[in-house]
Amino acid sequence: MSAPLNRRTFLRATTIAGGTTAFSGALWHQAFAGPAQPGPGPYGPLLAADGNGLRLPKGFTGRVVARSMQRVPGTRHTWHPAPDGGACFRDGDGWVYVSNSEVPLVGGASAVRFAADGTVNSAYRILNATTLNCAGGATPWGTWLSCEEHDYGLVYETDPMGNRAARAHPAMGRFKHEAAACDPERQVVYLTEDQPNGCLYRFRPTTWGDLSEGALEVLLGTDTGPVRWAQVPNPRLWITPIRDQVPGAMRFNGGEGCYYAGGICYFTTKGDNRVWAYDAAAERLDLTYDDDLVTNGEPPLTGVDNITGAFSGDLYIAEDGADMEINLITPDGTVTPFLRVLGHDESEITGPAFSPDGTRLYFSSQRGKSGFAAGTDGYTYEVAGPFRR
Repeated sequence: MSAPLNRRTFLRATTIAGGTTAFSGALWHQAFAGPAQPGPGPYGPLLAADGNGLRLPKGFTGRVVARSMQRVPGTRHTWHPAPDGGACFRDGDGWVYVSNSEVPLVGGASAVRFAADGTVNSAYRILNATTLNCAGGATPWGTWLSCEEHDYGLVYETDPMGNRAARAHPAMGRFKHEAAACDPERQVVYLTEDQPNGCLYRFRPTTWGDLSEGALEVLLGTDTGPVRWAQVPNPRLWITPIRDQVPGAMRFNGGEGCYYAGGICYFTTKGDNRVWAYDAAAERLDLTYDDDLVTNGEPPLTGVDNITGAFSGDLYIAEDGADMEINLITPDGTVTPFLRVLGHDESEITGPAFSPDGTRLYFSSQRGKSGFAAGTDGYTYEVAGPFRR
């Protein structure tokens, strides 16, 4: 008797046959009718590693901006351990890159301020005395949402410039937060949950721009296709976990990064190596990438984690372990490596974010070359070059 089909074989078969068991056509940018497939990237192959162990395409250069437990060059500020989620904010002619610290009790977040020419001007703390600050998201009004990744975790709203004290927002739910992405059209914030049976949430503030009060909702559905939302009854204080309070809540295997652009909320799930696309106007869920649905060679993207996007519409997805790559997915449905970090085999790539002008990409290797769990060997990088627009 022949062996039963495993999940990858089954999904590939339905894809090749044009079936709709796994999905009914990805909506990502309305550009292609199935999850992304491997192919040549817009920047060509990766070159040999530079002096920092970065393999980059031709025309791109990299540098180390900060090292955990060491002073940021040109400042008196010591960079935090285990750098994780990050974002960039405009600051006059320059910009600020913020980064979370995914360690217990003293996690918080820090920032590096850059001049217009990329010179580091200063570095400083923007959040203290919080725990396991994993990912987060930028708001349209210029704040950074730093998310705690534990069962009673909170979302903290911080000032990237370091002028205003951070504020906790219990109304956004107490759960194992991962990332956040703001949708200014519908005036909601999408939130991922890092649990093997976690959910996707959205927060509807009473007043857009003020996250202190509002309604937390959870996505309902069974698969790709039409979905809907329902309000969580007890998001602040609970005996029953938030993800179990609403019957029919859709389950996701380890929610990670979250990014919103052009009416679509993209989010990743590490347990099944997927990049999802939620069409907010149509209230429909589809797949942008699934390593089990790769029909053209081996999947280049595994260990999916943090996600961001470029002016061009390309998505950039960081890997947790795997090949220590940042892969990009183009609007025409090609997935391909953009960079690789060598010699950091026990680490993960975190915090990808573009400078406001789109010419520089920041990210970190959370545990660096040592792989030490406390993250005291973390590296934060900058890659500059001809990113397409």
